[in-house]
Formats: sequence, C-alpha cells, structure tokens
Amino acid sequence: MSEASIEPAQAPPPASTERAPVSRWRHRPFIEIVAVAMLSVTAILTAWCGFQSAKWSGERAIAFAEASAARVEASDADGQAREARVVDLIIYAEWVTANAQGDTALADQIEARFTPHFTIAFDAWQAGGEVEPGPFAMAEYVPPGTEESAELTAVADERFAQALEDTERGDNYSLLTVLFALVLFLTAMAQRDVHHVAAWMMLGLAGIIAVSGFVVLLTFPMRF
Repeated sequence: MSEASIEPAQAPPPASTERAPVSRWRHRPFIEIVAVAMLSVTAILTAWCGFQSAKWSGERAIAFAEASAARVEASDADGQAREARVVDLIIYAEWVTANAQGDTALADQIEARFTPHFTIAFDAWQAGGEVEPGPFAMAEYVPPGTEESAELTAVADERFAQALEDTERGDNYSLLTVLFALVLFLTAMAQRDVHHVAAWMMLGLAGIIAVSGFVVLLTFPMRF
C-alpha cells in the first residue's frame, strides 16, 4: 500500500465549553401545581359567595313580603280608627247641638251613647275644665286601631330597612363573585403557553386578589 493512500486519522471534535440553554419551561410543573391549587380554592370561594348571595336574596324577599303585609294591616287598622273617629264626631256633634239648645235630657241620652274610648276622652276633657277645643284634642282619645296602626307601621318600616340591608349584603357577595372570577381568569391565563416570568406574575396578582377577597369575605355576615 502506498504512502499516499494512507490518510491521517481525523481528530475528534473538541468538546464544547458552552452550557446547553436551560429550557424556560422547567418552571411549568411548579406553576401547574400552584395554579391547580389556586383554582380549587377559588372555585370553592366563588361557589360559597354565590350561595350566600342567593341566601341573602331570599332573606330580602321575605323581608319585603313581611313589610308589605305589615303595611296592609296597618292601613286596615288606620281605616278602623278613622271610621271610629267619624262615628264619635257625629255623636259628639249631636251632643253639642243638644247642649247648646239647653236640652239636657237629650244631651244626657246622647252622652250615654258615647263609645267607651270616646267616653274616656270626654270625661278627661270635662275634668280639665273643657279648656281644650274638644275631647278629640285630648291625649286620652285613642280610637281603636290607632295603636295597632302605629305598631304595624313601625314593623313595616323595620322590615323594609332590613330588606334594604339584605339587598346590600347580597350585592356585596355578588361583587366578591366577580372578584374571584378575575382570580380564576388570571390563574387560567398563567397556565397558557407563556413565559414563566409572566406566569408567575399573573399567579402572584391572582393570589393577592384572592387573599384580599377572602379577608373581606370574613367580615361579611353569613346565612346557612
């Protein structure tokens, strides 16, 4: 074999001194774990807020219904009081006419027909020297239905105010539902094919919003 046909053995390529680039996706497993945990907790909080919003909406409906019923009853009681006042006024007008004409016998007969509640006011009016314009101006004159109307009106006002408060509480829980929905959105976006830095930023922002919403949630009244 000739020397020309002999070729020198090729030397192996020099080992590269450069480090292989680190994959930017090496953080994905950790991101996925954090995201799944945050999604689970936020989903529970969102469901709880929806449940509470529905409960307070039911409380609001009950309070409005009770307020409406109380106002109807108060109106009926007030109508009863007005009717009693009209009857007393008619009888009293007859007494005034008889007394002005000097017909004491007729005045006594009319006085005997006074209603019990008007008799109390009439006696107090005479005992006070008839200084007031009439028995109707006396504090003792309380026709039937007056007190009931005042009490039922107070109940109606209280239940109406409670209904407004329940409405506000339900709205607060609805706002928290929207807030937690934002957390779900950011967490879902962090699981997309984005750089791990951006993913961690979205998860961090979602975590801050979730913790803030949870703290606010603890201050709200609850119904079971």
